[in-house]
Amino acid sequence: MQPVAQVADSRQRDAARQMGERQRMLDEQIRRLQELNAYRDEYARRFEDGADGMMGLHVREYRLFLARLNQAAEEQARNVERARQALERSQGDWTRCRIHSDAVGKVIDRLQVEERDEDVRREQSDNDEFGQRPRRRES
Repeated sequence: MQPVAQVADSRQRDAARQMGERQRMLDEQIRRLQELNAYRDEYARRFEDGADGMMGLHVREYRLFLARLNQAAEEQARNVERARQALERSQGDWTRCRIHSDAVGKVIDRLQVEERDEDVRREQSDNDEFGQRPRRRES
């Protein structure tokens, strides 16, 4: 049973490693979204502060760029959601692996207890049998 336990433990470790990687990916996507939103907000604020003195062409270019920033932020928000879903799937995988590994460990523990109990019964039976043998007298 030890090889089965080793495989189960290995799968659990792999799932945990995968889950950690998915968490790092989500954190990175969130960081990128926050940076993009901050840049967009700063750009929009600058536009609002300076729009009065701009000529029509510059206003149009500013608005187009701001629209592109909004689209990029929306796409990044979708990336965050995909990363969050990947993390949730990974957490489910890890949970299943952990439950399986724990179950295998319990089976091994139970088998070891049964084996020890059987050894004790066998030893007791051998001792009882030895005790019931007639003793030979030495002359």
